[in-house]
Amino acid sequence: MTLLAAALLGIVQGITEFLPVSSTAHLLLIGDAIGHDDPGGVFTVMIQLGSILAVVWVYRQKIIDILSGLTRPDVRRFAAAVIIATIPALIAGALFADFVKRILYESPAVFAWAFIAGGIVMLVLERRTIAPVVQRVDDISVPRALTVGVCQTLALVPGVSRSGATIMGGMAAGLSRVAAAEFSFFLAIPTMTAAFVHDLVEVRGQLSPVRSVEIAVGLVMAFVSSLIVIKPFLGFVGRTGFAPFAWYRIALGAALLAAIGAGWVRG
Repeated sequence: MTLLAAALLGIVQGITEFLPVSSTAHLLLIGDAIGHDDPGGVFTVMIQLGSILAVVWVYRQKIIDILSGLTRPDVRRFAAAVIIATIPALIAGALFADFVKRILYESPAVFAWAFIAGGIVMLVLERRTIAPVVQRVDDISVPRALTVGVCQTLALVPGVSRSGATIMGGMAAGLSRVAAAEFSFFLAIPTMTAAFVHDLVEVRGQLSPVRSVEIAVGLVMAFVSSLIVIKPFLGFVGRTGFAPFAWYRIALGAALLAAIGAGWVRG
């Protein structure tokens, strides 16, 4: 039963990581509903490696081109943009990660309000009439990348969504929907890898064979489901935008607040 739960949560992780709906909040809520025990949120963070590996695989050729083309100014600019955009999240994680895991991970009310607030921001950005300045992810400037990186720090709050914060930050900084989504994917690689390594170092002495197998199952399922989601998601937002995700967030947040008010979910 534990491995079935791990597989289910891995699928949830893979599907929701790159959608602007907060994979962490979904994992915590569903894990709590099925009675999955995840002390310190370690499983929740560590199975994200599966999603990271999926991004690396999907964009493997571009990553190879970047690593082999660092002598070119445009490639160096893009690499610098990703590195600089990662720094704010590393600083915020070092300062606040323990508080977030101990306090905010235990508060579904925080998830609910973050869902609703994020949905409203999406609707506002979707309805603005200013044309995007950056159409291709390769053309992002370092200042715009830093803006996205600062927005990414908000994703420490469960329910905000790392992809949601970075995509909306990118759109606010003048990126097109698809360019913002692709930059969010690239930014996920160093950011989520750092979170994974941090947690692995913290719990390396507590990983029993059973717990390790549970994490491995979740990680593999996250990898497979992320592979399935990434490209269709880009096509969908290019055609439709983010309004469907915004309304989903608002509806889910309202339903969660109602469940808390009725006593069905702890607040």
